[in-house]
Amino acid sequence: MQLNAPRSNHREQEILKELRLAGGSCRVGFLAQRLGVSDETVRRNIKALQAKSQVRKVHGGVLLAEDLTLTEQPFQARMSENATAKRQLAAKLAEMINDGDSLFLDIGSTSAYAAQALRNHHNLYVVTNSLTVASTLASRNNNRVFFAGGELREHDGGAFGQDAIAFIRRFNVQYAVFSAGAINSEVGFMLHDLQEADLLHEAAKRAQTRIVLADSAKFGHRAPIAIADQASFDILITETPPSDAITTMLGQNEISLVMAATGGEH
Repeated sequence: MQLNAPRSNHREQEILKELRLAGGSCRVGFLAQRLGVSDETVRRNIKALQAKSQVRKVHGGVLLAEDLTLTEQPFQARMSENATAKRQLAAKLAEMINDGDSLFLDIGSTSAYAAQALRNHHNLYVVTNSLTVASTLASRNNNRVFFAGGELREHDGGAFGQDAIAFIRRFNVQYAVFSAGAINSEVGFMLHDLQEADLLHEAAKRAQTRIVLADSAKFGHRAPIAIADQASFDILITETPPSDAITTMLGQNEISLVMAATGGEH
Protein backbone atom coordinates (compact mmCIF):
# COMPACT_ATOMS: atom_id res chain seq x y z
CA MET A 1 0.00 0.00 0.00
CA GLN A 2 2.78 2.41 0.83
CA LEU A 3 4.42 1.84 -2.55
CA ASN A 4 1.19 2.70 -4.35
CA ALA A 5 0.46 5.82 -2.33
CA PRO A 6 2.74 8.24 -4.25
CA ARG A 7 1.27 7.11 -7.58
CA SER A 8 -2.27 7.51 -6.24
CA ASN A 9 -1.49 10.96 -4.88
CA HIS A 10 0.00 11.96 -8.23
CA ARG A 11 -3.09 10.75 -10.07
CA GLU A 12 -5.35 12.60 -7.65
CA GLN A 13 -3.47 15.81 -8.47
CA GLU A 14 -3.84 15.06 -12.18
CA ILE A 15 -7.59 14.62 -11.70
CA LEU A 16 -7.83 17.94 -9.86
CA LYS A 17 -5.84 19.62 -12.64
CA GLU A 18 -8.12 18.21 -15.36
CA LEU A 19 -11.20 19.25 -13.42
CA ARG A 20 -9.93 22.83 -13.20
CA LEU A 21 -9.11 22.87 -16.92
CA ALA A 22 -12.62 21.59 -17.64
CA GLY A 23 -14.20 24.42 -15.65
CA GLY A 24 -14.76 22.56 -12.39
CA SER A 25 -16.78 19.55 -13.54
CA CYS A 26 -16.61 16.67 -16.01
CA ARG A 27 -17.51 13.04 -16.52
CA VAL A 28 -15.57 10.02 -15.23
CA GLY A 29 -15.08 8.71 -18.78
CA PHE A 30 -13.53 12.01 -19.87
CA LEU A 31 -11.03 11.89 -16.98
CA ALA A 32 -10.15 8.28 -17.75
CA GLN A 33 -9.49 9.15 -21.38
CA ARG A 34 -7.39 12.19 -20.51
CA LEU A 35 -5.25 10.24 -18.00
CA GLY A 36 -5.04 7.01 -19.99
CA VAL A 37 -6.46 4.85 -17.21
CA SER A 38 -9.63 2.86 -16.62
CA ASP A 39 -12.91 4.33 -15.38
CA GLU A 40 -12.57 2.20 -12.25
CA THR A 41 -9.16 3.72 -11.49
CA VAL A 42 -10.62 7.20 -11.79
CA ARG A 43 -13.57 6.29 -9.55
CA ARG A 44 -11.17 4.92 -6.93
CA ASN A 45 -9.18 8.16 -6.90
CA ILE A 46 -12.34 10.26 -6.87
CA LYS A 47 -13.50 8.34 -3.80
CA ALA A 48 -10.22 9.24 -2.09
CA LEU A 49 -10.55 12.90 -3.11
CA GLN A 50 -14.12 13.00 -1.85
CA ALA A 51 -12.97 11.64 1.51
CA LYS A 52 -10.66 14.67 1.67
CA SER A 53 -13.57 17.00 0.74
CA GLN A 54 -11.76 18.07 -2.43
CA VAL A 55 -14.41 16.85 -4.88
CA ARG A 56 -18.02 15.73 -4.83
CA LYS A 57 -19.54 12.95 -6.90
CA VAL A 58 -22.72 13.83 -8.79
CA HIS A 59 -24.88 11.88 -11.21
CA GLY A 60 -22.74 11.27 -14.28
CA GLY A 61 -19.66 13.11 -13.12
CA VAL A 62 -17.65 14.87 -10.44
CA LEU A 63 -17.39 18.47 -9.18
CA LEU A 64 -14.51 20.34 -7.62
CA ALA A 65 -15.28 21.18 -4.00
CA GLU A 66 -14.25 24.79 -4.62
CA ASP A 67 -17.06 25.07 -7.15
CA LEU A 68 -19.82 23.73 -4.92
CA THR A 69 -20.90 27.27 -4.07
CA LEU A 70 -21.43 28.03 -7.77
CA THR A 71 -25.02 26.88 -7.68
CA GLU A 72 -27.67 28.50 -9.79
CA GLN A 73 -30.38 30.64 -8.22
CA PRO A 74 -34.04 29.54 -8.46
CA PHE A 75 -35.71 30.45 -11.74
CA GLN A 76 -37.89 33.28 -10.42
CA ALA A 77 -34.89 34.84 -8.65
CA ARG A 78 -32.94 34.72 -11.92
CA MET A 79 -35.83 36.39 -13.76
CA SER A 80 -35.40 39.38 -11.42
CA GLU A 81 -31.61 39.61 -11.83
CA ASN A 82 -30.40 42.12 -14.47
CA ALA A 83 -33.92 42.25 -15.88
CA THR A 84 -33.26 45.39 -17.94
CA ALA A 85 -30.23 43.87 -19.63
CA LYS A 86 -32.08 40.62 -20.33
CA ARG A 87 -34.91 42.54 -21.98
CA GLN A 88 -32.36 44.29 -24.18
CA LEU A 89 -30.88 40.97 -25.28
CA ALA A 90 -34.34 39.57 -25.92
CA ALA A 91 -35.33 42.59 -28.01
CA LYS A 92 -32.18 42.26 -30.12
CA LEU A 93 -32.89 38.57 -30.71
CA ALA A 94 -36.49 39.39 -31.70
CA GLU A 95 -35.09 41.74 -34.37
CA MET A 96 -33.14 38.83 -35.85
CA ILE A 97 -36.09 36.41 -35.94
CA ASN A 98 -38.65 36.72 -38.74
CA ASP A 99 -42.24 35.55 -38.85
CA GLY A 100 -42.33 31.89 -39.84
CA ASP A 101 -38.83 31.09 -38.56
CA SER A 102 -38.03 27.93 -36.61
CA LEU A 103 -36.06 28.00 -33.39
CA PHE A 104 -35.13 26.16 -30.22
CA LEU A 105 -35.27 28.03 -26.90
CA ASP A 106 -33.75 26.61 -23.71
CA ILE A 107 -34.86 26.94 -20.08
CA GLY A 108 -32.71 29.96 -19.15
CA SER A 109 -34.31 33.07 -17.68
CA THR A 110 -32.97 35.12 -20.61
CA SER A 111 -34.66 32.70 -23.00
CA ALA A 112 -37.90 33.31 -21.09
CA TYR A 113 -37.47 37.02 -21.78
CA ALA A 114 -36.78 36.14 -25.42
CA ALA A 115 -40.10 34.29 -25.61
CA GLN A 116 -41.85 37.40 -24.27
CA ALA A 117 -40.12 39.54 -26.90
CA LEU A 118 -41.35 37.16 -29.63
CA ARG A 119 -45.02 37.33 -28.61
CA ASN A 120 -45.92 39.58 -31.55
CA HIS A 121 -44.27 37.32 -34.13
CA HIS A 122 -46.45 35.08 -36.26
CA ASN A 123 -46.21 31.50 -37.51
CA LEU A 124 -43.18 30.63 -35.40
CA TYR A 125 -42.06 26.99 -35.20
CA VAL A 126 -40.76 26.67 -31.65
CA VAL A 127 -39.04 23.68 -30.02
CA THR A 128 -38.34 23.98 -26.31
CA ASN A 129 -37.86 22.11 -23.06
CA SER A 130 -39.05 25.13 -21.07
CA LEU A 131 -42.60 25.15 -19.74
CA THR A 132 -42.36 28.95 -19.45
CA VAL A 133 -41.37 29.38 -23.09
CA ALA A 134 -44.03 26.95 -24.27
CA SER A 135 -46.84 28.64 -22.34
CA THR A 136 -45.71 32.10 -23.55
CA LEU A 137 -45.74 31.28 -27.26
CA ALA A 138 -48.29 28.47 -27.64
CA SER A 139 -51.84 29.16 -28.92
CA ARG A 140 -50.77 32.56 -30.21
CA ASN A 141 -50.43 34.08 -33.71
CA ASN A 142 -50.64 30.70 -35.40
CA ASN A 143 -47.41 29.53 -33.76
CA ARG A 144 -46.55 25.85 -33.55
CA VAL A 145 -44.88 24.92 -30.28
CA PHE A 146 -43.28 21.53 -29.58
CA PHE A 147 -42.49 20.73 -25.94
CA ALA A 148 -39.88 18.08 -25.11
CA GLY A 149 -41.00 15.14 -23.02
CA GLY A 150 -39.16 13.92 -19.96
CA GLU A 151 -39.07 14.66 -16.25
CA LEU A 152 -40.28 18.17 -15.46
CA ARG A 153 -38.04 19.84 -12.88
CA GLU A 154 -39.77 21.67 -10.05
CA HIS A 155 -37.32 24.56 -9.67
CA ASP A 156 -37.28 25.80 -13.29
CA GLY A 157 -40.05 24.03 -15.22
CA GLY A 158 -37.56 22.38 -17.57
CA ALA A 159 -37.92 18.92 -19.12
CA PHE A 160 -34.80 16.77 -19.12
CA GLY A 161 -33.62 13.21 -19.45
CA GLN A 162 -33.19 10.77 -22.33
CA ASP A 163 -36.77 11.27 -23.53
CA ALA A 164 -36.18 15.01 -23.89
CA ILE A 165 -32.91 14.46 -25.77
CA ALA A 166 -34.54 11.91 -28.10
CA PHE A 167 -37.29 14.43 -28.80
CA ILE A 168 -34.81 17.20 -29.67
CA ARG A 169 -33.02 14.88 -32.12
CA ARG A 170 -36.15 14.78 -34.30
CA PHE A 171 -35.91 18.47 -35.27
CA ASN A 172 -33.77 20.70 -37.45
CA VAL A 173 -34.31 24.41 -36.85
CA GLN A 174 -32.92 27.69 -38.17
CA TYR A 175 -31.89 29.03 -34.76
CA ALA A 176 -30.98 27.52 -31.40
CA VAL A 177 -31.02 30.03 -28.55
CA PHE A 178 -29.20 29.31 -25.30
CA SER A 179 -28.49 31.03 -22.00
CA ALA A 180 -25.07 30.79 -20.33
CA GLY A 181 -24.26 30.38 -16.66
CA ALA A 182 -20.85 32.05 -16.96
CA ILE A 183 -18.32 33.15 -19.57
CA ASN A 184 -14.59 33.62 -19.16
CA SER A 185 -11.58 33.73 -21.45
CA GLU A 186 -9.91 30.55 -20.15
CA VAL A 187 -12.82 28.11 -20.40
CA GLY A 188 -15.40 29.92 -22.52
CA PHE A 189 -19.12 29.25 -22.02
CA MET A 190 -20.23 27.34 -18.93
CA LEU A 191 -23.44 26.02 -17.38
CA HIS A 192 -24.60 24.95 -13.93
CA ASP A 193 -26.12 21.60 -14.83
CA LEU A 194 -24.94 18.47 -16.67
CA GLN A 195 -28.41 17.75 -18.02
CA GLU A 196 -28.58 21.23 -19.53
CA ALA A 197 -25.17 20.71 -21.15
CA ASP A 198 -26.23 17.37 -22.64
CA LEU A 199 -29.41 18.83 -24.12
CA LEU A 200 -27.57 21.92 -25.39
CA HIS A 201 -25.14 19.67 -27.22
CA GLU A 202 -27.96 17.93 -29.06
CA ALA A 203 -29.90 21.11 -29.85
CA ALA A 204 -26.79 22.90 -31.14
CA LYS A 205 -26.12 20.12 -33.64
CA ARG A 206 -29.61 20.57 -35.09
CA ALA A 207 -29.60 24.31 -35.79
CA GLN A 208 -28.23 26.39 -38.63
CA THR A 209 -27.33 29.31 -36.33
CA ARG A 210 -26.51 28.93 -32.63
CA ILE A 211 -27.03 32.03 -30.46
CA VAL A 212 -26.05 32.62 -26.83
CA LEU A 213 -27.88 35.29 -24.82
CA ALA A 214 -25.75 36.41 -21.87
CA ASP A 215 -25.75 39.68 -19.95
CA SER A 216 -22.46 41.18 -18.82
CA ALA A 217 -22.91 39.91 -15.24
CA LYS A 218 -21.86 36.49 -16.61
CA PHE A 219 -18.43 37.75 -17.75
CA GLY A 220 -15.32 36.68 -15.88
CA HIS A 221 -17.12 34.11 -13.74
CA ARG A 222 -17.16 30.32 -13.61
CA ALA A 223 -19.86 27.68 -13.46
CA PRO A 224 -19.37 23.95 -12.77
CA ILE A 225 -20.00 22.63 -16.30
CA ALA A 226 -17.69 23.55 -19.17
CA ILE A 227 -19.20 23.28 -22.65
CA ALA A 228 -16.83 21.04 -24.57
CA ASP A 229 -17.00 22.66 -28.01
CA GLN A 230 -16.99 26.46 -27.84
CA ALA A 231 -17.03 26.57 -31.65
CA SER A 232 -20.54 25.10 -31.59
CA PHE A 233 -21.82 28.68 -31.12
CA ASP A 234 -22.10 31.34 -33.82
CA ILE A 235 -23.30 34.50 -32.07
CA LEU A 236 -23.11 36.02 -28.59
CA ILE A 237 -25.67 38.74 -27.84
CA THR A 238 -24.85 40.89 -24.83
CA GLU A 239 -25.38 44.49 -23.70
CA THR A 240 -21.87 45.58 -22.63
CA PRO A 241 -18.54 44.96 -24.40
CA PRO A 242 -16.68 42.08 -22.74
CA SER A 243 -13.02 42.22 -21.77
CA ASP A 244 -10.31 42.00 -24.39
CA ALA A 245 -9.53 38.46 -23.25
CA ILE A 246 -13.12 37.28 -23.73
CA THR A 247 -13.30 39.10 -27.08
CA THR A 248 -10.15 37.24 -28.14
CA MET A 249 -11.70 33.93 -27.07
CA LEU A 250 -14.77 34.69 -29.17
CA GLY A 251 -12.61 35.55 -32.17
CA GLN A 252 -10.58 32.36 -31.85
CA ASN A 253 -13.83 30.36 -32.00
CA GLU A 254 -15.28 32.50 -34.82
CA ILE A 255 -18.18 33.68 -32.64
CA SER A 256 -19.73 36.99 -33.68
CA LEU A 257 -20.36 39.54 -30.93
CA VAL A 258 -23.65 41.46 -31.19
CA MET A 259 -24.27 44.39 -28.86
CA ALA A 260 -27.91 44.74 -27.83
CA ALA A 261 -27.70 48.27 -26.46
CA THR A 262 -25.92 49.84 -29.46
CA GLY A 263 -26.95 47.47 -32.24
CA GLY A 264 -23.30 47.07 -33.18
CA GLU A 265 -21.62 43.86 -34.31
CA HIS A 266 -17.93 42.87 -34.03
